[in-house]
Order: sequence, then C-alpha cells, then structure tokens
Amino acid sequence: MKAIICESFATVRDLKYGVFPAPEPGPGELVIDVAAAGVNYPDVLIVQGRYQTKPVLPFVPGSEAAGHVATLGEGVDGFAVGDRVIAFTGSGAFAQQVRVPATQVWPVPEGIDLEVAAGIAITYGTSYHALKDRAGLLPGETLLVLGAGGGVGLTAVELAKQMGARVIAAASSPEKLALAKAQGADKLVDYAQEDLRERIKVLTDGKGVDVVYDPVGGPMGISAVKSLAWGGRHLVIGFAGGEIPAIPANLLLLKSASVVGVLWGNSVRADPGRHGANMRQILDWLAQGVLKPVIDTRFALSDAVIALEHLEKRKVKGKILLTLSPLS
Repeated sequence: MKAIICESFATVRDLKYGVFPAPEPGPGELVIDVAAAGVNYPDVLIVQGRYQTKPVLPFVPGSEAAGHVATLGEGVDGFAVGDRVIAFTGSGAFAQQVRVPATQVWPVPEGIDLEVAAGIAITYGTSYHALKDRAGLLPGETLLVLGAGGGVGLTAVELAKQMGARVIAAASSPEKLALAKAQGADKLVDYAQEDLRERIKVLTDGKGVDVVYDPVGGPMGISAVKSLAWGGRHLVIGFAGGEIPAIPANLLLLKSASVVGVLWGNSVRADPGRHGANMRQILDWLAQGVLKPVIDTRFALSDAVIALEHLEKRKVKGKILLTLSPLS
C-alpha cells in the first residue's frame, strides 16, 4: 500500500512517500480503508522522536483517520465491513490502510462528511475530555483558551460555549482571534500586542479565570497560572510554544489552584468506555450542526511533508487534513 514512511527520528523533511506492508488485523482489531487523515502537532513531535511515546522504526505516522471498515479481527463485535468510522490510531494513519484496536474506533453517523470527521477525534476528543472530565467546567464559569486559533484551541472555544461557559480567547494574531470569535468566544486577547495577565484582570474585574486551557506552555503558561481565580484549574494540554514551563508551587498554594494534566490518547486506552460516550456525544453534536469544525487546508497523501511543515510553522488556523484516493 502507499504510505508516508518514517525510517529514522529526524525532521519531517526526511519522511518518504512509498510502499509499506499492508496491515492485517489481530484479535480485537480491525483494518480501515482510509478516506482522510487528520494532521496534528504531536505528529511532528513523534516523527522527530520528541513525543512521550516512540513507535518502533520504521513506522507510518498519523494519529487519526476516517474511512470504511475493510477487515475485522477475531472477537470484534459491533462493526461490519463497509461501516463508516473514525479512529484514534496513535500511528499509521498516513496510509491507504491502518490497523486499529476496535476500542479506539467509533461509527460515523450518516450525513457527516468523512473528510470532516477525520479531524474530529484528537482535537474535539482532547478538548471535551479536558473540559468535562479533568476540569469539571460548569455553566457560568470563565475559561481562558491559549492558542485559541489553532486546531485544539478552536474546539475548546466551541465546546466550552456548548457547555455554558464564558470564553476568553487568546491568540497571536487578529486573524486567529477572528476565527475564535466566529466559534463563539466572548472576549479576545491578542497576546502578541497585549499583556495577557493585565488584560485578564480587566476582563474579569480582577477575579481571574476559573479554568485555563493551555496547549502553548512557556512564559504564556506562567502568565495564565497567575491569572487563575480562587480554586482555579490550569489544564496542561501541550507545549506548542516549545518550552515546558516550571510552574511555581506558591502560585497554586496562594489561590488554592490546581494544575491538571491532559493526555487524551493514554486516557482513551485506559478508559475506552468513558471516551466512547464522549465521542458519541461529539459526533451527535456534529450531526446536529452544533459543532462546525474549521478546516485550514486539505493536502494529498503524497504531500504529507508539506502539510506537516505547514503545521510546524504554527501558521495554521483550524485543522489540516490529508485526503486519499480510493484503493486501486
């Protein structure tokens, strides 16, 4: 099968487009004919060998996909060949076929475009798990979203509004903030031009925010911790800014605040039942038109390196997808 191949942990420019052995399902697994795959920032880190987990070389990158069930492994129930599905793959999605544990696959309701669905699992899954399960976000609370114009940030804005929160979106350009506004953000902060902490003081009448959604890290993450209200929760999503912040413990003590880690992929593996229910809710909202994913760019599978470089430059507004032709 045609695939993107990582032969050594290096830059995304070292990836190759070529032929890789087609997968066979083991017990509890299924194989999907991939229609489209989502491209995520962790994919860049995995290729570079800088992520929390390292696949065995050589491997096919790509953490999420949508398509049709091709074959079923022993013991798989609830799916049939031809079913429309999305999957959290961990790796392997940048190929014509991918093998996935059935517990990480979910049916796609009719009426939802498979290309759109391909970019749902990680961004919406991460944000809903973070806000609902980890932060316990309540209606009427105030959420600060850092990196609000990126793939996960936009979903956090959208889901938080659906959950009844007041949302302050922070991003690095007017264009990204305009997208966040369109997804429902109540207030905006351009942290390339404004001091984040001072602006939050103004927007919250000095109270601070109840929850911070932080996929950025670095100095911006520290400023956000300082902007927490009493009993606030700081969600650690990732470090797109490139620096892991050292959060002073006294800041948490003084505000009775919490720093809460969010690693969605491992959580899916540990508690598939909870995440199955979460994903069904997300897909139901998508089918109803409540959620409106923002697609930045679509690339062909053979242009995966260009897509990853586009993401690596942090110029993305919304989601990047790889689209595939049907298997020949």
